[in-house]
Amino acid sequence: MADTANSNAGSNLNRARDHLANERTFLAWVRTGAAIVVFGFAIGRFSIAMRQLAAFGGHPVRTLGFSVWMGAGSIVAGVLLVVAGQVRYRKTRAQLDSGNFEPAGFAVDLVTILTVVFGLLLAGYLIYTERSLG
Repeated sequence: MADTANSNAGSNLNRARDHLANERTFLAWVRTGAAIVVFGFAIGRFSIAMRQLAAFGGHPVRTLGFSVWMGAGSIVAGVLLVVAGQVRYRKTRAQLDSGNFEPAGFAVDLVTILTVVFGLLLAGYLIYTERSLG
């Protein structure tokens, strides 16, 4: 009888650890999403500030507004990342409760691909801006 009680206690402890790890993972998604939102805001706001500064100095500024669009895209991506984290958290929670856990596959690949594409777009934009201004 004591072995059954110890087994249940160990099982509950493992279950609690699994759920706490799931919550920590979700919070990592939220932190990452929030950082991307703030980064996007900084990109967009910096572009607007630079245009205002140039206009104040009497210099005409011709831009495509690409920075503002990249900033807005980053903000939307950050929000979507938090939503994806919530969906993943709920799915993992249900899997842990049912005892049928499946590791994330597509979600990890999608986040990786989007991050690489966005990073390459930013790098390309910086090179384009430097060449057009310099």
